[in-house]
Amino acid sequence: MILKRLLTWLDDSDVSPAENDRVRRLVAEHLTDADSASLELVSAMTGLLAAVAYADREYTREEQEYVEHALRQIHGLDPHGVAAICAALREHIIEIAHSSSQAHTRAIRQHADRELRLEILDLLVDVAAADGTISMEETHWLRRATDAMGLTQDDYVASQTRHRERLSLLK
Repeated sequence: MILKRLLTWLDDSDVSPAENDRVRRLVAEHLTDADSASLELVSAMTGLLAAVAYADREYTREEQEYVEHALRQIHGLDPHGVAAICAALREHIIEIAHSSSQAHTRAIRQHADRELRLEILDLLVDVAAADGTISMEETHWLRRATDAMGLTQDDYVASQTRHRERLSLLK
């Protein structure tokens, strides 16, 4: 079972190029002054937000609201862009969430310094906690993403400690 999950995490063969392209196109359309590295970084972050939000196979209203909040924090992304990306996530969450987490974490590792990667990890943990609990599936996903972004498990523990009371593993 663990090996199957690891292989699923590492396997890019089921990546939906159409969904990755949809997110990239929306980001590029609404983040017009950004360079290619910034576009790739924002697209990757959006894909990871979707992946963690849907890790427990639910995309709750609270998670949707927090994803919207996170996207609003991106400098230069206009409100219409936030709305368009959020609409695409609501309509295609399964496909976008199952797009290549490996490619997304690689882009973040490549284009973001450690401080920004820690901020992204905090956003991902916050999305997982938005619905009032951090499930075991979300915890496993977050731990793998932490490693893949070039961060340590201590970094993950520091981030999730802010939501300790919401960890389903402790309930």
